[in-house]
Parts: sequence; structure tokens; C-alpha cells
Amino acid sequence: MGREGSGVTAASETSIEITFTYRGQRCRERIKLAPTPANLKRAAQHRAAILDAIMKGTFNYRVTFPDSPRAAFFAERQGDVLTVDKYLDQWLERQRAHLKASTYDGYRKTIIHHLAPGLGKYLLSDLKRAAIKDWCAGMTTSNKTIKNRLSVLRAALGDAVQDDLIETNPLYGWQWTRKEAPSGDDDVDPFSSDEQQAILAKLSGQEKNLFQFAFWTGLRTSELVALQWGDVDWQRGTVQVRRALTRAAIATKSEGETPKTRSGKREVKLLAPALAALKDQKTFTFVGGELIFTNPRTGKRWSGDLVIREAWKRALKLSQVRYRRPYQTRHTYASMMLTAGESPMWVAQQMGHRDWTMIARVYGKWIKDALPEAGNKAVAMFSAETTAARAG
Repeated sequence: MGREGSGVTAASETSIEITFTYRGQRCRERIKLAPTPANLKRAAQHRAAILDAIMKGTFNYRVTFPDSPRAAFFAERQGDVLTVDKYLDQWLERQRAHLKASTYDGYRKTIIHHLAPGLGKYLLSDLKRAAIKDWCAGMTTSNKTIKNRLSVLRAALGDAVQDDLIETNPLYGWQWTRKEAPSGDDDVDPFSSDEQQAILAKLSGQEKNLFQFAFWTGLRTSELVALQWGDVDWQRGTVQVRRALTRAAIATKSEGETPKTRSGKREVKLLAPALAALKDQKTFTFVGGELIFTNPRTGKRWSGDLVIREAWKRALKLSQVRYRRPYQTRHTYASMMLTAGESPMWVAQQMGHRDWTMIARVYGKWIKDALPEAGNKAVAMFSAETTAARAG
């Protein structure tokens, strides 16, 4: 229903869409009316009134369409225009209900500390790729970090296109890149067997169990502190990684977030040292508690990485082991498994990676050095000498 070119059309069984041009922008808005002939006529009259108000300069977009994303774009006060920082604030608030707490917090920090200071002064409609390139060129951080910041901006500008606030996304089809020095080993600095023993010797009780479990499972700190006794399968000797207790989740008093990727939700085999730590931990939290690892000083869940890091610092200082951050327990697990000749694909699955490409990239030298005799089995089975010997 609705005449072609009238600017009034049936959008659905319960709404009518009207189209008009305002400040050089083609606008489409829906009104909640069933598209009956009478309602279509009313909608046409409403559109005519809008056009008349636009012509007279009295049209107020926010009043007429208060729920429209365009209302912010067409600010009504003199000189009040939609800048990039204002739009990003509004966009972030709309994302809150759809994002995990940790993702929202990451977006918020990127906007507050980087996007708003660097690009916020531009009008949303005037933001061009050249300005973004100049902003990127002025940063001294890595390509990866810049790309992460741009991914937030790209998503926000993509929504602005969908809402007809801008015609095109200046980041569409373009990625920032520049030559940079080859990176090191991604900060991979595992603990030797002697160092592990020295550290654990200076720990006791729950803290010893926590870090011994970390060394022998490769779990992230956020995954460790979110583990519950119900995640343990004692018969099969495995533990299910189902959630992560991030700083953002703790701040919102959440019980934890599900892993961001399908591979992150996984089953981890409990090797003997990990299983021993878990059995010893039963003494402290198994009866009457859900969480496996709690802060022994409060009896409650760990309140974040910083608190765990303090316990970690004490242990390394007492054991006189060179300091590395707690995340190195994860790197230590990977290096131990690969050095022992375990399958890189199995290690990737245990650590929650989708495939073993990251394992090869980050821990390649451990794979290379893992098996000094690598290839000898194939030689023994398929070499010409062996084949001849079998034939004789």
C-alpha cells in the first residue's frame, strides 16, 4: 500500500515508513500504525506537516522522533553538532546490553583513552580516512594495538552507516599497516623445572595449590579463579573450562563470563601434578563451597589479578626466582608439553586455541627442539637400507 513517490509506504503489518529530506540527508522513519488506507492518509498528512516545518525552519527532530538514532545527529541547539566523541559515547551506551562486561570495558577504555582524544573533535559527518591515517601514524605502539583500536571505531562507524548518520564507513575495506621490527617471542619466558620447584617450596596451602594447578593446566588466571567443583570430572580426570572471572565481571559482581570463542570452552586433562593440587585443595573449599580457589586471607573469591599478583610476587621474592608475571605459568605449561613431545594440536586444544597455528608461531622453538630424534622413526621404517634389509 502507499503510492510510489509519495514518501509514505507500508513497512510491516504494524508500521508505516515515511521518507523525507532534512539538512541534505535522506531520512526514513517508522510510525507505529497499521497500514490501513485511513492510517496511510494520516501518515501522509504527518509527513506534509514535517515538510512544512522543515521549510519554515521549525522542525525539531528530537521531539518528532525521540527514539530515532538520528535524533542525536540532528542536534537542535544552535552550534550543537554531533562530534565523533559524542557519537562514540552514545554508541557505547547502546552496546552495553549486548556485550560481555570485559568486552564493554575494553571498548570503553579504547574510546576514553584513545579514540576520543585523537579523533573526538571531528564532526561525525566530516571524519575521513585521511584523518584516521594521520592519527594512526602518530602512534608509537604496535600494528596489532592500533588495529585493535581501529576495530572499535570500525564497528561504531558501521552502525552509523546503518543508522543513516553517515553515507559510508571511512574504514571500510582498509586496514592500518606499517613496517615494524620483528617481534620477539611474544613475551614468552617460561619457568624452568628448578624454578617451579623453588617457587612452590615457598608457598603453602591454597596459594601453593593454585599456582601448581596453573603450571600444570595452562589455564588463564581469569579461568582459574572462576573454576567450580562442579566442573571437575573425577572419574575421567578432566576439568571443564566454562567461564572466566575477568576484572570487568568482578566489578559488575558477575559469576563469570563464558569464553569469547567456541574453542575457549574446553575440557582440560588433569595431569598428575594438577590432580594432586586439586585433591589437596579439597581440604579448604570442597565442603560448602562452589569455587575451587578462593583468597585464603578472606575466604572469598579472588578480587582480581592484582591481588593474586601480590601473592605471586611474595613467592618469587622468597624463592629468589627472577620475576615474571603470573601469565608465564601458561607459557610454562605450553613449553613443557611441547618439549616433552606432546602433539601441538593437543596442546592447542588444552589451551583453548582454535588450531595449532598460534602454538607454532609463539612456541615454535620448543617444538623444534622438542624431539632431537625427530624423523628417525620414519628413516627406520621407510629408508632404502631398511627396505633392502626387509627384502633380503
